Amino acid sequence: MIRLKVTDLHKTYLSEGQLIPAVRGVSLTIEEGEFVTLLGPSGCGKSTFLRCIAGLETPEEGEIEVAGKVLYSSSKGISVPTHQRNLGMVFQSYAIWPFMNVFDNVAFPLYYGGRKYSKEEKKEMVKTALASVQLEGFENRAATLLSGGQQQRVVLARSLVYQPDVLLLDEPLSNLDARLREEVRDELARISETLGVTILFVTHDQTEALYLSDRIAVIRDGIILQEAAPQDLYYEPQDAFVSLFVSGANHIKGKIVEENISAGMCTVETDIGGFQGTCSATGLGKGDEVIFCIPPTIASIDTKKSGGDHDNRIEGKVEKISFTGRITNYLVRAKHMLLEFQTSKPLDVGVKETVHVSFLPEECRILKASELSEHID
Repeated sequence: MIRLKVTDLHKTYLSEGQLIPAVRGVSLTIEEGEFVTLLGPSGCGKSTFLRCIAGLETPEEGEIEVAGKVLYSSSKGISVPTHQRNLGMVFQSYAIWPFMNVFDNVAFPLYYGGRKYSKEEKKEMVKTALASVQLEGFENRAATLLSGGQQQRVVLARSLVYQPDVLLLDEPLSNLDARLREEVRDELARISETLGVTILFVTHDQTEALYLSDRIAVIRDGIILQEAAPQDLYYEPQDAFVSLFVSGANHIKGKIVEENISAGMCTVETDIGGFQGTCSATGLGKGDEVIFCIPPTIASIDTKKSGGDHDNRIEGKVEKISFTGRITNYLVRAKHMLLEFQTSKPLDVGVKETVHVSFLPEECRILKASELSEHID
């Protein structure tokens, strides 16, 4: 069952006398109980899109339908007020009322929504909402005395208390420290799985998106570039920006010199050698300028030449090693090019040492050459 359906949504802003397109014809459908993430860099239009669904912004064109009810339609002249849309919303800031205790913060929507509830109903609904975020017994606690993670859970409980049709999350983890971010992230995953809540999550953080989502839509400049399951998006990007932004893949410009149509493989000649990979984009052929994409996690690094006869290989010198705990990053210079590779455990390799990096052709993607952002924030 479709819970949220957005069709051809457009939203522009007036800035210094010019109309700036923030959302350009975006369409998105979310099934009941699905966790979908809108992933993109700052200023790409993802929060504007979310605010249009919530009714906090008014689009110029398109249609928004939730649980079979049209909330906005430019062609039909429909625009349902925010408080009548039955949508839960969680912002970046905690947005709790410091002069209220936990119970009153969570119960607030029950007093000002469209429906009337008895005192006992409110009490039971707040109790259920707090239990859903593991804050049972916190009803009388002053909201300001809670930790950051607990405050964000109160906000989640408040957005769930009236059983919204869709829960909208606008970068709710961005203001938390690393430990709390993981804690609340796990809480969101648990809520999604146990309660079956339909969630649209907005973030610029690739790890959050990959960890939480059933499906991810990558947005750039107000346009969705690709929409897929996390694993497919990571390993099967259809766009060079998607490959760079989601996996941090190494991008090497080159030209197709040979193609094997039956196997879907192509050979690409680059400044640092020839490589084989899978042609993800349709219509590519011999002589085309392309981007050869190597995900940083797929390579094998050794001080000796290794790998099978058909492995791709790069020889280079290690310029930097960064240990982050869970992974170790190796910055390798191959001629004029710097490439980054990652391993789960540190290797017996030092800076300035010559290394041989090998990677399987089927794990590399060949995409159409396109202009990439110089900086992704």
